[in-house]
Amino acid sequence: MTDLTEPIASLATELSAILGERGVTTELRAREKASADGSYLSPIITEQLPLGLADIVAFPTTAEQVAEVVAAAVRHGVGITPRGKGTGNYGQAIPIENGLVLDLSKLRGVVEVGDGFLTALAGTPIVTIEQAARESGQQILMYPSTAQSSIGGFLSGGSGGTGSIAHGSNHEGFVLALDVVHATPDARLVHVDGDDAQPYVHTYGTAGIIAQATIALEPLQDWRGLFASFDTFSEAISVIREIGQLEPTPRLVSADLPVLANALPADPGIPKDRASLRAIIDIAAVPAATALIEAAGGRVEEVREGPQTAMKLSMISYNHPIEWLQKSDPGKYFHIEVAGDALVDRIDEVHAVYPGGMLHIEAQKNRPIGMLAGIYESAEKVYEGFDKLAAIGVGVHNPHVWFVDHEVERTLALAESTDPRGLLNPGKLQGKTAAGAGS
Repeated sequence: MTDLTEPIASLATELSAILGERGVTTELRAREKASADGSYLSPIITEQLPLGLADIVAFPTTAEQVAEVVAAAVRHGVGITPRGKGTGNYGQAIPIENGLVLDLSKLRGVVEVGDGFLTALAGTPIVTIEQAARESGQQILMYPSTAQSSIGGFLSGGSGGTGSIAHGSNHEGFVLALDVVHATPDARLVHVDGDDAQPYVHTYGTAGIIAQATIALEPLQDWRGLFASFDTFSEAISVIREIGQLEPTPRLVSADLPVLANALPADPGIPKDRASLRAIIDIAAVPAATALIEAAGGRVEEVREGPQTAMKLSMISYNHPIEWLQKSDPGKYFHIEVAGDALVDRIDEVHAVYPGGMLHIEAQKNRPIGMLAGIYESAEKVYEGFDKLAAIGVGVHNPHVWFVDHEVERTLALAESTDPRGLLNPGKLQGKTAAGAGS
């Protein structure tokens, strides 16, 4: 191990006894890897990186070990930043006050699949969970666009994705029960279910660390991946609301300008130089979707089946088109999260708010949502656009923050008892005072 200061040296010794020598590290390369996530997607956050560097990284493989590690860190007064696979885009898993990174990526396994539910350890990849559900004749209600991310990461830092058209966000009936760990010297697994489980969702582990989750399942549907293209983006978005309202409800409906098609690897379903619309829809809705597309001047390029098709379409939804734009032009683009019917009805005005404005749009439960990209100039210029968008009826969510902005007061109230020393993901819950010491 590298030269360490107290209390990290003492914590490292104790964690080695709990996890074994391979279950804990203070090597610089491992600490650097554990201290980065997908926040490169935000040029505003990137300008402020590095936000912190882990002093020590632990890799528990059982839920019980999570509790033991947290208890040890609390006794040593070391802050604890939980981490799944690090696919979050906004610094949720970066240890901005150093300390311990609790890497849960080795905490894997589907524990039980029953009628209408599935229980899995926090580090289990979503794609593994979806496969287990499918083998039982069921499906999960939703999964994030990065399907390789972990269930714990999705619940702690995500909000929705494929399936949200029907089911909304992951704090709306998706979670049935959780086993969580609070930051106390005698930490143990605490089982919470129903309404009591919801305050731990989308709060970055600041009130408790998710070790195991039970989520809702529904009967398996026969999904198809539909690929369509249009001469213009206006034609493509003219039908996105109608397709999103088809019955049975689609799992995903996305549309983009030709810029995305030109940035993606060649695919006959997404022809170059044309606006693209992609959807995951029930086989029974394919004829109606086709009729809507053709009536709007578009054409259905392909209809594909199989879970791999659905995963492919998920990986070019939500934030992912922005990633493709950044790959094609590194450092050029930023994005913000937007919502409202004005995304369709006033698209030219929406695009005009930022230089190089480009909307990626998703059908959603109540109204369209999207990621509005533009050419990055400065953080100030990004924020100046918020009022302009509001004036034309577009709701804006600022993604360029690493602190909790969901049910903050509720989370602060819960954390008073579950994290009295302010050691859980320090700095991510504004208003929570850290009493512990890092290094």
